[in-house]
Amino acid sequence: MRERLIESRLTPNAISLTGFALNLAAAGLVFGRMFFLAGIAFIVGSVMDTLDGRYSRMSGKGTPFGAFLDSTLDRLEEGIVLTAVGAYFAARQDELAVAAVVAAVLFSLMVSYTRARAEALGVACKVGLATRPVRVVILSAGLVFAKGASLGNFELLAPAVYVLAGLAVVTTIQRIVYVRGQLNAAP
Repeated sequence: MRERLIESRLTPNAISLTGFALNLAAAGLVFGRMFFLAGIAFIVGSVMDTLDGRYSRMSGKGTPFGAFLDSTLDRLEEGIVLTAVGAYFAARQDELAVAAVVAAVLFSLMVSYTRARAEALGVACKVGLATRPVRVVILSAGLVFAKGASLGNFELLAPAVYVLAGLAVVTTIQRIVYVRGQLNAAP
């Protein structure tokens, strides 16, 4: 089965674009207040994001542009879904939650940026609490257990966003401190 998949015409870019489409659907479902379905679409789309890189390495079909596209779409996907969540909180006039969404978007981007900038300086930087998979799990839980998501009388979307924002801030700081230490230790 694996060999058939690798020999197929499926490309890593097709997997990346499918994940992007699913995350666009997740954002649309958030706008429609269909949080459980949004959570499922976000989870499946995010799983596609992990598969594209693995498939690229296994199949030998990866390209430098594909790696660039994958990283770019990963950032867009998280931001698009969080933007929809922010619009939901804005409609509810929950200013604190909207501010937390903005912080979550900003610092999630900073987590990725600090890693990319560190690697450009020759420092591998995968440290920190809020890596992409952790952020996906937190936001997925918030969506699946949002009020009205039909999984009990929970309201975990706002708490998930608060945790996401806080951990992304901490991770950004962790990476800055780590890179500073690595660069100071270099001969």
